[in-house]
Amino acid sequence: MQRAMIDFWVGLFVLLGIGALLILSLKVGNLNTYGNSKNYVLTGSFENIGGLKVRAPVKSSGVVVGRVSNVQFSLETYEAVVTMKIDSRYQFPKDTFASILTSGLLGEQFIGLAAGGDETMFSDGDKVMKTNSAVVLEELIGQFLFDKAAEEDDEL
Repeated sequence: MQRAMIDFWVGLFVLLGIGALLILSLKVGNLNTYGNSKNYVLTGSFENIGGLKVRAPVKSSGVVVGRVSNVQFSLETYEAVVTMKIDSRYQFPKDTFASILTSGLLGEQFIGLAAGGDETMFSDGDKVMKTNSAVVLEELIGQFLFDKAAEEDDEL
């Protein structure tokens, strides 16, 4: 009888551990399937999104306010169209800038929202009109080297 009771408690402990690992893996993978999931959708067009991926964070002042839910290529404008799900707790003015930024020198890319001063706020399905594309490190290095070469030609 005592052996059965010990087996029961060990089994319960193992099940609780597996449940905790499942919740932790959902949190780490940004797959929140529980909790407050009220969002509104914004889209933005960018000339270059760099390495931006689906589920990348959308931040404002360093705080995660949403996630990238979809990235597509528009055959009409030849730009990348990024769909973002923003938590409904956070409202942004219609003149907000959306920029693709990088955390650190070679870190992950995310969308940074810089709030404007307009009195009307975004609603579900609106498009962010003011966007800044990703800065591509290779292009910056190439431009720097080209400018240095041009300076040396001017000195000769």
